[in-house]
Parts: sequence; C-alpha cells; structure tokens
Amino acid sequence: METAVNEQPMPVKGMPTGEGLTFEKVWAMFQETDRKMQENAEQQKKIDRLIEETAELQKENSLQMKKTERLIEENARQMGGLHNSFGEMAEHLVAPGIYKRFNELGYHFNAVARGGYEIRNEEDIVIAEVDVLLENSDYIMAVEVNAKPHIKDIEHHIKRLKILRQHRNKHRDTRKINGAIAGAIFGSKEKQAAIDAGFFVLEQSGDTVRIDIPKGFIPGEW
Repeated sequence: METAVNEQPMPVKGMPTGEGLTFEKVWAMFQETDRKMQENAEQQKKIDRLIEETAELQKENSLQMKKTERLIEENARQMGGLHNSFGEMAEHLVAPGIYKRFNELGYHFNAVARGGYEIRNEEDIVIAEVDVLLENSDYIMAVEVNAKPHIKDIEHHIKRLKILRQHRNKHRDTRKINGAIAGAIFGSKEKQAAIDAGFFVLEQSGDTVRIDIPKGFIPGEW
C-alpha cells in the first residue's frame, strides 16, 4: 500500500511563512503594498504633469516662433518700404533738380536715369545699382542718395563707380565718370570723407538740393 505524501504549498516570495505568520503581519504586508501602489500612482501623476507641461512649453515655443517670424516679415516689409522711400527721394526730390545744379557748373546733362540704374554682368545678373545717373556726350555722373550718408556709403559708392567704369569699358564707352553723394542730413565727418573721395556733395535745401563745392575741390574721375 502506497504511503500518501503530504504536498506543502510553495512559499510566496515576500510573504511571511512558518509559525510567525499572523494576521497582523499579513495585514501589514498588504498595507505596505497599498502604500507603494499609491506612491507609484503619485509618481505617475507627476510624470503626466511633466508631459503636459512639456507639451504646453512646446506649444508656447511654437507660438513664439510664429510671432518671431511675423516680426521678421514685418521688419523686412518696413525695410523694403524704407528702401522705397529712398528711391522716391531720389526720383522726386533729387533727380528733377540735380541736372540743373550741374548744368549751372557747365556739365549740360541731357539724359537722366532715375529710380535706379542697374549694372548687369554677362549672365544678366545685377552687380550694382546707381540711384541717379546723369549723362552727356562727355561725362557720366553717378549719384548715390541716402537720407543720412555714412562712411560705408561713401566706400560702397567708390566700389560702385569702379564697377560702372569696367562695365562701360566693355561697351567701349570712354566717357569720364564722376560721382556724387546726395543726402538730407550730412555729418561733418561724412561730408569731408565724400569730398576727399572726389565726390560732389549735394544737400537738401528746401524742396530742392544745393551743391557744396569747397575751394580747391577737384572731382574724382573713374
């Protein structure tokens, strides 16, 4: 006759076993388990809040980026309008009367290109632009117009005239090229720099312009 073997249940990990197992111990174990579950739930809430806050920050950053883009577009539009205002100044204030001022000096210009004269290369790409260009059979006068000329404007105009000279040479145009700087407001330093560069200085005077020619001034030729 086979002897019956008493099968004992495997102890559960973490659960009190043996003679020391009491109701109080089991209850304490369940309480500890419940506490850890609550801690995990609180931790999950924190993670959820962080996710929500991150999403909100991303949304705010996206809105801020859109605002920044709008500001950049608005600034570009305003700068474009400012550039246009300079063009209008050249076309409506400087150009109509400037040839008269130079004619009084004996130039007798009979052609006026205003609103921007473009210099293009062989690939038909604009490499330079002159605000006002005056011409006669012997001379070309390139005028740069700025509301308030700076030293860098004078330096750029020198480079512009060199480009114009090279361009006309390619077309076998041997006329002499002079330069002028026109402005509504001239600083003394900028005015002297323009004169030293050999540029005529044209300043706003009421509704027209006047040419300030100091004693001994020799206009530069390109």
